[in-house]
Amino acid sequence: QVQLVESGGGLVQPGGSLRLSCVGTSSIFSRYTMGWYRQAPGKQRELVASITINHVGNYADSVKGRFTISRDTSKNTVYLQMNSLQPEDTAVYYCNKYPGSFGSWGQGTQVTVSS
Repeated sequence: QVQLVESGGGLVQPGGSLRLSCVGTSSIFSRYTMGWYRQAPGKQRELVASITINHVGNYADSVKGRFTISRDTSKNTVYLQMNSLQPEDTAVYYCNKYPGSFGSWGQGTQVTVSS
């Protein structure tokens, strides 16, 4: 079973940047399209961005032009560079394969955008 560990979240002011990382514990990680998801309080989890095994990224309209997803297959790691952060980006961010999941989710990493 693949375990996923997200990190890099924190408190940032509006307009700031953060870089999230997600490390998978198995090389099987590299065989799938991966996604970054987020869940804000009281809302359903939503897909923010995905990246194929060929490194093609796709983005939700709400983050297009501000977020960049990338992956390092050799390190079983997926990144999410987040720029121009806004209060509505506040959420717990998770990674997993897309679509679906590896059967379990990591603990996520909290991103809070506030002045």
